[in-house]
Amino acid sequence: MGERVLIVDDNPTNLKLVAYLVKANGYEVDTAADADAAVAAIRASKPRVILMDIQLPGIDGLELTRRLKADPETRDIAIIAVTAYAMKGDEEKALAAGCDDYVTKPIDTRALPQVIARHVQNRGRA
Repeated sequence: MGERVLIVDDNPTNLKLVAYLVKANGYEVDTAADADAAVAAIRASKPRVILMDIQLPGIDGLELTRRLKADPETRDIAIIAVTAYAMKGDEEKALAAGCDDYVTKPIDTRALPQVIARHVQNRGRA
């Protein structure tokens, strides 16, 4: 595999756990704790998939997603919202902002690698 995945989450414990899970499934991993760090990481290493926490300090994950999807340089990167927000309408908000998929916390450790793989394969055909 070796595809690059960027994990954006301001919670160090979540970041470490998700990074471990993603690496264990054969992906290269970059991490960022906020929107500025995420943009820098994207410019540095153009990931294939971004796991985007919605609740970030400063610019939130939905706004960052809108900006990335509006930019021709980054619009083709798959963005998967990863969030504790699981209320009615939250998934629709994430998809409306441009997220390509939606995963709730606590993360299903069996399902997440499958979701990432599906987006890597879809982007490979693009």
